[in-house]
Amino acid sequence: MSEKRRRNKMKGGERLTAALLRWSPLLVFFLLTLPLPAYFLFRYFTATEAVGEYMLLALTSLAFTAIFGLFAAFAVFLYRKFWERRLREKLSADGVTADELSWFLSELTADQRRTLRQMDRQNPLLADAYRETLAARITASRVLARTRAEAAVVESRLKSAARLSASSRGELEEDLRKDRARLARVQSEVSEHYREIEARLQIIEAMAGRDASQAETELALQRLGSVRENVPLGLASARLEQDAREEVEKELRRPSTSGAAGEVAGETEPDADARLNPPQRPGV
Repeated sequence: MSEKRRRNKMKGGERLTAALLRWSPLLVFFLLTLPLPAYFLFRYFTATEAVGEYMLLALTSLAFTAIFGLFAAFAVFLYRKFWERRLREKLSADGVTADELSWFLSELTADQRRTLRQMDRQNPLLADAYRETLAARITASRVLARTRAEAAVVESRLKSAARLSASSRGELEEDLRKDRARLARVQSEVSEHYREIEARLQIIEAMAGRDASQAETELALQRLGSVRENVPLGLASARLEQDAREEVEKELRRPSTSGAAGEVAGETEPDADARLNPPQRPGV
């Protein structure tokens, strides 16, 4: 690791400061708000005379210290933002790495942060590649912004050099034109790298989406297969109930059918006897 890179890495003191500043607004608010009201509240429970005054003092001090604590917490919050911005400038001086990406999450879009969280849960290897590509994108965007700012300064100096006398203007304009050409070359190279990084980000996002959709599709197919193989309990019970009802109806239908057949037989037997033995006329 080069000496410059070693200087731009975070030190132990900076890590400790970052951890303290992360919770410092809340801590400052409570430390400035609670002690004085807590003292008056303690006196309210322990005092034997003028008890109501201590409660009034506790409520009044709570209101004033809360306002003061809010202002102090807001000031600490602003200082934390300023400190983190300086830290990001230091870390990005020679390029942002994947390990330092957590300090640059504010420069990512909401979709990129959500995609990174999903990749961390589903595919850690792909998440590492996505994190490195995001770090490279942040580096390219910062270099591009810095190059454009320097190019604007060079153009402004060229316009200012045009007002100088002819004796001292030539050498200055030549140097400024060299700077402009150099910045234009750097800007062109960085723009090309930026486009390549954007394409790589889209490829990784497409792969992550494909893996996620494929996993969801496989899970859905497994569930469909289990549904096809296993008949639902409600459907099976409904079929059994229907079969039992049909059996009962058949059993109830059999006696009525046999009884009707007997009645028909009883009615037809006298008719048959009447045909076999016709009535005789008297006197025959």
